[in-house]
Amino acid sequence: MIHQLKYVLCLTFVILIQLPGSAQVNNNQQFLKKIGITDSLYSNTLKEYREIYVSLPESYNPSNTIKYPVAYILDGEMLLPTVAIVQSYYSGGFTPEMILIGISNSKNRTRDLTPTKIETKYGMPFTEENGQASNFLKFIKEELIPFVEKKYPVTNYRTLIGHSYGGLFTISTLVNNPQLFANYLAIDPSLDWDNQIILNQAKAVFAKNSFKGKSLFMSLGGQLHMQNSKVTLENVMQDTTDFTVFSRSNIEFSNLVTKNHNNGLTYEWKFYPRDLHGTIAFPSIMDGLISIFEWYQMENTDKINSFDTPKEELFRIIKNREKKLQTHFGYSEPPYPEELLNMSGYMNMDMEQLEKAKMYFELAIEYYPQSANAYDSMSEFYERINDFDNALVYAIKAYDKNPNEYYKQRMETLKKN
Repeated sequence: MIHQLKYVLCLTFVILIQLPGSAQVNNNQQFLKKIGITDSLYSNTLKEYREIYVSLPESYNPSNTIKYPVAYILDGEMLLPTVAIVQSYYSGGFTPEMILIGISNSKNRTRDLTPTKIETKYGMPFTEENGQASNFLKFIKEELIPFVEKKYPVTNYRTLIGHSYGGLFTISTLVNNPQLFANYLAIDPSLDWDNQIILNQAKAVFAKNSFKGKSLFMSLGGQLHMQNSKVTLENVMQDTTDFTVFSRSNIEFSNLVTKNHNNGLTYEWKFYPRDLHGTIAFPSIMDGLISIFEWYQMENTDKINSFDTPKEELFRIIKNREKKLQTHFGYSEPPYPEELLNMSGYMNMDMEQLEKAKMYFELAIEYYPQSANAYDSMSEFYERINDFDNALVYAIKAYDKNPNEYYKQRMETLKKN
């Protein structure tokens, strides 16, 4: 039975444009209802309830046992819709299907996302509650992650995404608790916080610690100086005013990571000259997800698509991809979606390349042993070559996996033959 394949071929001294306000948050909360599930948990660490927004992959089926990598998204009200949109275009071919967990930061945002307490900022009083990122990370580590892993079908392969103060929190987590996530996506992070404290921490950490298996994507917006358009990427590091400390901190951190490339951290930095702090999230999420999952992207597609590629070479390509995914994820993962294996089997069967067709159907059963459709496809293969005994064997297996009327009729028809 052929299923359609989805082809996959986001006036005080002011330096930054702030995140959109409460009206936009309310609009996004309405949108969130269309793309996911609103959930919540009580935190003994924070002494409050915290909302989360859960977006499940398109292939999610509560009746199967498939588990997915998971991305935790700070400022979930704002950023989850963007991540979900990017995933709808790129997952499967460029990024893995993931469960997305948007964490609400609509209240106490500065308190939760900043790592140290300050009372002044750029020489002016700073009265907003701040400096409790370690407490918020404790909530994520000891309460939120166990809550999600118990309730939703996720693996322990995690990605953290944050913008602005959320980007600062993301970088701080990488520097001080790198084991918690595999990937870190920091969008225009506020690394100027508290006299560049995270940058200074990173200088010692990156020089002596291993970050093998970890990935970081970091972006910088185009407004390098709020009042002087002549300040560019080429000359911003020569400026010493407070107007550029945000961008200079970002660039200094990037240079630090590059200098310590031997620590194993996979890293990409990107400058967006036409984006402001408030617009940079979308392109950063798109480029960042593609970057940190570059290793996931399908290889040798020309050979997979060619009917001239020998079966043995195709088998090696598939098995090498399986090994590569296991190396990165840390657990076994099917190298290709079931629909792709299934479709390839039927295409080769139509081209009278029967050994290749059989290989694809066998692999579909190997990687998706609970799929009735995989057994039914093998049944159709044997029926095609007039081996009705084996066709019936696999039709019975399909019915055992899913005793519906279609598979029942398949068995009855084959018994007559």
